[in-house]
Amino acid sequence: MKRPVVITSLLVLLSGLFAGCSNSASTNQPAADSTQQSQPTPSQPAATQILHMNASEPETLDSGMSNDVISGAFIRSLYDSLVRLDKDGKPVNSVASDIKLSDDKKVYTFTLRASKWSNGDPVTANDFAFAWLRVLNPKTASGSAYKYYPIKNARAFFEGKAKAEDVGIKVLDEKTLQVTLENPTPYFLTLATFYYPVNQKVVEANPDWAKKPETIVTNGPFKLANWEHKNKIELAKNDQYWDKDVVKLDEIEFSMIEDTNTELELFNSGELDWAGGPISGLPADAIGPLRDEGKLQTMERATNYYLLFQTEKPPFTNAKIRKAFAYAINRKDIADNIGQAGQTPLMGFVPLSASLKPDGYFKDNDGETAKQLLAEGMRELNLAKLPEITYLYNTSDLNKKIAEALQAQWKQVLGVDVKLLNKELKVMFDDQEHGKYMISRTGWTGDYNDSVNFLELMMEKYSSNNSTFWHNERYVELVKKAYAEPDEAKRNQYLVEAESILMEEMPVTGVYSSVNSWVQNDKVKGITVDPLGYIDFKWGYKEQ
Repeated sequence: MKRPVVITSLLVLLSGLFAGCSNSASTNQPAADSTQQSQPTPSQPAATQILHMNASEPETLDSGMSNDVISGAFIRSLYDSLVRLDKDGKPVNSVASDIKLSDDKKVYTFTLRASKWSNGDPVTANDFAFAWLRVLNPKTASGSAYKYYPIKNARAFFEGKAKAEDVGIKVLDEKTLQVTLENPTPYFLTLATFYYPVNQKVVEANPDWAKKPETIVTNGPFKLANWEHKNKIELAKNDQYWDKDVVKLDEIEFSMIEDTNTELELFNSGELDWAGGPISGLPADAIGPLRDEGKLQTMERATNYYLLFQTEKPPFTNAKIRKAFAYAINRKDIADNIGQAGQTPLMGFVPLSASLKPDGYFKDNDGETAKQLLAEGMRELNLAKLPEITYLYNTSDLNKKIAEALQAQWKQVLGVDVKLLNKELKVMFDDQEHGKYMISRTGWTGDYNDSVNFLELMMEKYSSNNSTFWHNERYVELVKKAYAEPDEAKRNQYLVEAESILMEEMPVTGVYSSVNSWVQNDKVKGITVDPLGYIDFKWGYKEQ
């Protein structure tokens, strides 16, 4: 779903991730109820269940507007959807007590269990329908609308080509929601873990409802207790939560320390219970020693670390020049000597866990071809000399080291001096969306384990998910064909052809497939980091 953290991964084979999806024509229960997924509790739990974490400032706590990993972690704590991912990345029943699937695998019928909002209101099927249609309403302008596109007429409604009543979301009664898809979608239940409800009465009464503890109303394992912007966020156990008996943490206190060295120092002194991923980072220089000491925990994540080229800003209007800068990168050197936690060089766009061509589309560190392409591109633009080239990245020790490595590689291979620009995450995102950059960095964490979740980012020319301003009609046609193709071999062919076009025109270029790396207090148990790369505190606790 998501834009990056301080840097900002998919994972198991598709069949493994969705193994919980029943082959039965009449019923589809993805797994046991969420209650059965709770971790074993200690015989002597700590008297005080307060977890101390660190994170960046979330962009929003409105579940319909979130489109970044940081906000997503808070929203997963504050809200609960019909299904939830367990530690293995499999969807399990949550607010839904039962799920039935039609013979044609296009109609899902969700039965809701009795549950409440944090203000005591009952959670109803209408809360889900209202929330989802709100995200899809073009007036909302939510960056999360793409997640709902498997639903019938969802994309058409968002694009203004259909009405709300045409969308395949129907409230059958207060506790029954029916969802009709465009096509059978094996990863739909995983996507549905991001389809959160909102309390219609609260949302309509106050446009700023999600900005303060006094006004935000949620239905998840925790509620917002305090939010001091750029300082700290505190979550407290939600006593109205339907599954409150499995929630052992009384509070989660998040500091907002940007410096990763300070974060690690606070962990080492016992002031933090966790340092690093998925919602923060570790100092690049500390990764190797922590790994050698056996303290580092790592997990492959569904994230690609990649570069954007602003294709409407010369000289990156020229595909050969974009490819020259892409080919000149030594990805293995960056992964091995800067990442150091198991990152894998990426000579494509889709991360390796979901890639259909893991060997990539070009050679790593291909300096000779890069020089040739740069010369050809400059001739095509009638340039005797390149203008000043800038590289924009956001504050982070890792991003800084990668930026400096790229700067040195482009100088060594292409003879080009690149100026580095460092800005805060939100400012960088804003500059990217307004095209105020030449080369920049970003990343995407998958919502589900499939190449299409990454390739669909580049379909719309002007969108928050594609800041390159690149567009190719054939590319869009191929991704749309993949959406509808039931034959796996043909579908994969469409997706490989689409990624081939992307790598031929190179508006983006991968650097590496990411991993989560962190250290945690040995007494902290039950927090799940699933194979997609998302963290969930619902089952967490601290031993005495």
